[in-house]
Amino acid sequence: MSSDCLFCRIIAGELPAAQIYADDSVVAIRDVAPQAPTHILLLSRKHIASVPEIDAADRELIGKIFAVGAELATREGIAADGYRLVVNVGRNGGQTVDHLHVHMLGGRPMAWPPG
Repeated sequence: MSSDCLFCRIIAGELPAAQIYADDSVVAIRDVAPQAPTHILLLSRKHIASVPEIDAADRELIGKIFAVGAELATREGIAADGYRLVVNVGRNGGQTVDHLHVHMLGGRPMAWPPG
């Protein structure tokens, strides 16, 4: 955990969030500024700043994040029509919090290109 990381503080319960899932390695919360009817953030409990910091030991964790996303998409009723999973990397990629997280967006058609 990083004491100055917004998502680490949410995971630790120091800051409020609308948590909808939690286990020993993944936490899911509703985004405070949703960009779709369903906008969930899938957070790693382990503090990994961004994709370039993922190492071989994190492979199982990364797979679990996506598996939890699929489970939540079904629970949220967006799996059948489709949804988008997004990982922003770095400033130009739109990453605003230096903690690995995946955005799940659904409940409406998604345009392409996304940016």
